[in-house]
Amino acid sequence: MKAIWKGAVIAESDDTVLVEGNHYFPAAAVKQEFLLPSNTKTTCSWKGTAQYHNLFVDGDVNPDAVWYYAEPKEAAAEIKGRMAFWKGVRVVE
Repeated sequence: MKAIWKGAVIAESDDTVLVEGNHYFPAAAVKQEFLLPSNTKTTCSWKGTAQYHNLFVDGDVNPDAVWYYAEPKEAAAEIKGRMAFWKGVRVVE
């Protein structure tokens, strides 16, 4: 699987976990040079607190397009150490 935005491959891995239609990539498979910090946090009743990163590619920012659960609840333990994408980021095989 690949996560692509603005023609840049943000992440690539054969080891993704599919949860609620979203592919969670291992954090090590995500290219850190495209990530900028975000202060955004949201809460999911069964996964826990999500934290976000902004994507930065060729001078363009995609706010809060990457999320992860640093300490997911037990029901979502399989996504610990993984990141997912949205807001126009294409995930393809």
